[in-house]
Amino acid sequence: MRGCAGIEFMFKEPIMTDDNAMTDNTTEKHHRPIRSFVIRGARMTSAQQKGWDQSWEDKGCTIEEGMLDYSKLFPGNKSIVLEIGFGMGGSLSEMANSNKDTGFIGVEVHRPGLGAILTLINELQLDNIRLFCDDANEVLAKCIPDGSLDRVQLYFPDPWHKKKHHKRRLVQPEFVQNIRKKLKVGGVFHMATDWENYANHMMEVMSAAEHYENIEGSGQYASRPEYRPVTKFERRGERLGHGVWDLLFRRTV
Repeated sequence: MRGCAGIEFMFKEPIMTDDNAMTDNTTEKHHRPIRSFVIRGARMTSAQQKGWDQSWEDKGCTIEEGMLDYSKLFPGNKSIVLEIGFGMGGSLSEMANSNKDTGFIGVEVHRPGLGAILTLINELQLDNIRLFCDDANEVLAKCIPDGSLDRVQLYFPDPWHKKKHHKRRLVQPEFVQNIRKKLKVGGVFHMATDWENYANHMMEVMSAAEHYENIEGSGQYASRPEYRPVTKFERRGERLGHGVWDLLFRRTV
C-alpha cells in the first residue's frame, strides 16, 4: 500500500459542501489547507494493536517534544535517514535491520501502518527506528534540525492521478525546499513512483529546484539503489507490467 505522508500544504482552497457546491457565507470565509493525504478509517488488527501497545511509548515521538537529539535517540549511529509515508513499514524495517549504524525516522499518519512496523520492530529487535504519527510538514518544521539528514526517502506517494488533483501531489516547489533545508550539504532526496506522469512531474519540479543536482545527470532517472528494497507492492506492479522510476537529487548548497 501507499504511505500516507501527512502533509497539509500552506496554500488554501475553499471548503466545499457535500454536493461540491462552494459555501456562500457573507459574514465569514472558511478555508482549509490542501492535503496530500486521506486518513483512512481502517482499524488495527490485533497484532498491530499489540505492536502499538508494546512499543509506541519507546519508539514513538511527538511534535510536542520539539527538536530531536540524534545523539540520544541513536547513540553511535553515523547517519540519519528520514522516510515520509512508509506505508506498512516493510521496506523501512528491512533497511533498518540491514543498516544498524544508521538511524531511521519514519513519518506516517495511517495508524495500522504504525502498528504493523512496530510489530516488525519487536520481531527484529530494532533499536535504530523512531516514528511519528503526525503531519510531515509539522515534523520537518518542529522536530528535524536543519542540515542534519543524510537522506530523505519518499517512496510511492499517492500520485493523485486525476489532473484536477495534481495540486495535492506532495512533490511541489515549496516542499522540496523544505526538504533541502533539513538535508546536509551533499545529502540526498530519493523519490520513487510507479506512475510515469508523476515521475515526469517530480523530474520537472526537481530539475527546476534551486541548490539541487540530479546525481544521474540532467533529466535522467536512476536505477534502484541497492539500499531500497523491492516491496510486495512494487513486485506486484512489475508483474502487471508497471514501470518504476527512481529520482536521486543531491543538496548542493
